[in-house]
Amino acid sequence: MAHSKIDHKLIHEVADAFATEYTFVGAVPYGSGHINDTLVAHYQPEEGHCKRYIFQRINTSIFTNPHELMENIQNVTSFLRTCIIKEGGDPERETLNIVLTHDGKPVYQDSEGGFWRVYNFIENTVTLQQAKTPEDFYASAVAFGNFQRKLADFDASKLHESIKNFHNTKVRFETFEKAVTEDIMGRAKDVEKEIQFAMERKEETAILVDMLERGELPLRVTHNDTKLNNVLLDENTGKGICVIDLDTVMPGLAGYDYGDSIRFGASTGAEDETDLSKINMSLELFDIYTKGFMETAGSALTAKEIEMLPMCAKMMTFECGIRFLTDYLQGDTYFKTHRPGQNLDRCRTQFKLVYDMEQKWDAMQKIVAKYQELYA
Repeated sequence: MAHSKIDHKLIHEVADAFATEYTFVGAVPYGSGHINDTLVAHYQPEEGHCKRYIFQRINTSIFTNPHELMENIQNVTSFLRTCIIKEGGDPERETLNIVLTHDGKPVYQDSEGGFWRVYNFIENTVTLQQAKTPEDFYASAVAFGNFQRKLADFDASKLHESIKNFHNTKVRFETFEKAVTEDIMGRAKDVEKEIQFAMERKEETAILVDMLERGELPLRVTHNDTKLNNVLLDENTGKGICVIDLDTVMPGLAGYDYGDSIRFGASTGAEDETDLSKINMSLELFDIYTKGFMETAGSALTAKEIEMLPMCAKMMTFECGIRFLTDYLQGDTYFKTHRPGQNLDRCRTQFKLVYDMEQKWDAMQKIVAKYQELYA
């Protein structure tokens, strides 16, 4: 859906709906997102440079309740704004700022039924699709750790689940088992090794979910898409200043965000790499990310949350692997593929990472303990 054609008239309708300053000049497609349609809109003041805003049409086939979605984002960003002001930061740069419609709403439904939102454009920032240096990965860890720390006192139970059971690994595993049993594509016989790998780790899928249910781990605000390109980096300093793409902000565990970052960022190869000898979990990158995350979030986390960080890394990776395998068994209907077998290759890289983490378990625990001592 991203960057699908939007006619000139519709853009003007959206521009008229929001209480922006100055005169609307025009809007063009922006960024590399795959979910929503994103435009950068230019407004001309009477004198000086153009002011820019981000226009986004929300993908309602994925986010079926845009009003709840925007309620989540509005509550979280206003809480962050208050916190940033209290800490002497810059609330115009360090969090997303929603522009409301003329009747004070964070979302507008256009004449074609589409739902739109508008944010202030944060100038002099860049996003990276992948880390060029370990420092880039560290900068994202600091940013996501800060996100956790600032929202530590936010009542996460007030947030809507924008995607139900998103990180409920028990439910994800049940879906996988059903896909194996039904075997609608007749593919199970070709992936017996992968199915066996998953089945051997079934018991672990309940660990985090059960700890949350028992109250041993606190419910937190989670971002749920902690890739590097969801952090705006300051153009001059390279520091992570603002976490963006808050569509999947939901209640969950702090370790989900940490774990997914490790899954994605500490791997030594691409997510769909076919040569598994190139896939490992880099302890160096694991250390770098853990340092940045703990520096900023450590003081806000409980001892048990910190202790479970390696398990969160393993479970987020394993969960992703079983989701890829489930999709492969069901005929590749959820994750986009560009070639046959791509979801199976993605599954295999995740399972290789899980296996590699198991071999490096003691080292991972020692690294977490080292930064717990320094920063918690």
